[in-house]
Amino acid sequence: MKIIICKNYEEISKKAASIVMKEIRKKPDLNIGLATGSSPIGLYKNLIEAYKKNKISFMDVKSYNLDEYIGIERSHPQSYYSFMHENLFKHIDIQEKNIHIPENDITRIDDLAADYNSELHENQLDIQILGIGSNGHIGFNEPGTPLGNETFIVTLDEQTRMDNSRFFENIDEVPKFAITMGIKNIMYSKKIVLVASGKEKAKVVYKMIKGKVTKSLPASILQLHPDCTVILDEASASVLVKKAAAEHQKFNKTVKQSPIKP
Repeated sequence: MKIIICKNYEEISKKAASIVMKEIRKKPDLNIGLATGSSPIGLYKNLIEAYKKNKISFMDVKSYNLDEYIGIERSHPQSYYSFMHENLFKHIDIQEKNIHIPENDITRIDDLAADYNSELHENQLDIQILGIGSNGHIGFNEPGTPLGNETFIVTLDEQTRMDNSRFFENIDEVPKFAITMGIKNIMYSKKIVLVASGKEKAKVVYKMIKGKVTKSLPASILQLHPDCTVILDEASASVLVKKAAAEHQKFNKTVKQSPIKP
């Protein structure tokens, strides 16, 4: 796991965008996994800006979204279909046929996960963008989710619904179900980039990086990925940095108290 600490959210977004653009230049038809929420918006803005300056093209890129709410129309302003089009797709040259967002028709709920999982099996992701929830979820893999899961229908954790209620009129409007890539799908990506910002993420970021791998904190599984980059700002890295400084001080104190004898 590679850790990059930036000064602020703007620098996180620039760094993440530079990584994505580097991968696209290496492989113009790459498969990219995309996340929603507030964390990747700055990244998407940087990608849009680069496209408008003719620095990058998405013509052959294929996108696969992590998740989608079930029970609201795709036209709903808070659907992830709408989110992705408003915050990225309608501003770049990606082809509609190359955009893959999980279907969310509740009348087909028994088939949704299997259908999307088949797409993911046929198209290994070259890079996956992630954020992290305050309870340690990635995608909609809530605490307690088996780490071997593939795409599935999830009942959303109450904390997650509370976190997302800021995008709705009230918590009662937040859907209770969603479809999400499973941990196994995410870990199958060749490269992962996770972005996190803000002091409220500091404790969960520390646990993700330094805690034990456990299904009670799904993001901890990323410790086992061979190519995972975590990009933080100073606020979200604050607990990690503080603990590292304390451990360093303790180590130095131990060395001074126990000098090596000739």
